[in-house]
Amino acid sequence: MDHTKPQVAYNGKHSKRRRENFPFQLAPIPIIVPHRKPFNGSESMKHEDIWRALDTLAAEYGLSASGLAKRAGLDSTTFNVSKRRMPDGRARWPSTESLAKVLNATGASMEDFTALVSGARAIGSGGGSRAVSKRIPLIGMAQAGGEGYFDDGGFPVGGAWDEVSLPDIGDPNAYALEISGASMEPVYRDGDMVIVSPSSPIRRSDRVVAKTLAGEVMAKQLVRKSARRVELKSLNPLHPDFSFDLNEIAWLHRIIWVSQ
Repeated sequence: MDHTKPQVAYNGKHSKRRRENFPFQLAPIPIIVPHRKPFNGSESMKHEDIWRALDTLAAEYGLSASGLAKRAGLDSTTFNVSKRRMPDGRARWPSTESLAKVLNATGASMEDFTALVSGARAIGSGGGSRAVSKRIPLIGMAQAGGEGYFDDGGFPVGGAWDEVSLPDIGDPNAYALEISGASMEPVYRDGDMVIVSPSSPIRRSDRVVAKTLAGEVMAKQLVRKSARRVELKSLNPLHPDFSFDLNEIAWLHRIIWVSQ
């Protein structure tokens, strides 16, 4: 009988075992490292989309990113902008544990959060309890280019606005625009209502409402904004994209929800 003592691998480490105790060959135990980047079933979610969704969820409850973290029982700095990248510049993703605690604390479902990530948030359907309702100004997108609806800073003014009751998003200057026609399909359809926050920071790939100095108001996706140019992508592939000198843009506001 061969009394050789073979070496058996365990997770890359070697330890001696007596053959009489192991009369069969032991295969190494594989170490499975989970894929850290979230996945929505068809394509990988972007780093900025995940953080934008957390910011939007916080705004829905009238909270800052720090306030959302505290409500979820996390350190108040967990979602700070400074924590979203590592010192070497690599992207840092929120952990699944952090996301689970946020959803539990807010009553939002994973479907709610996924809708925020994609930028298409359906208000008033599903999810948990919302923040206290607030009435915000509402006009049609076709009217928005007219005189007397916005001041020079892009804030709603005048008495011609209608109103709609929505959860308080923490921006006192937020307003709603009702989509008409098919020019923004398939993202926004006739009758959808987009909620716009002038105070929300705008990042590349955000959906925005832009007003030009010529008076045209449009909903687009921000491709790039430099010190001189603004590039906007149409939501409908049948319509052209736009590129403006920065001094041609009166204001640019971020769309944070869509009610469908």
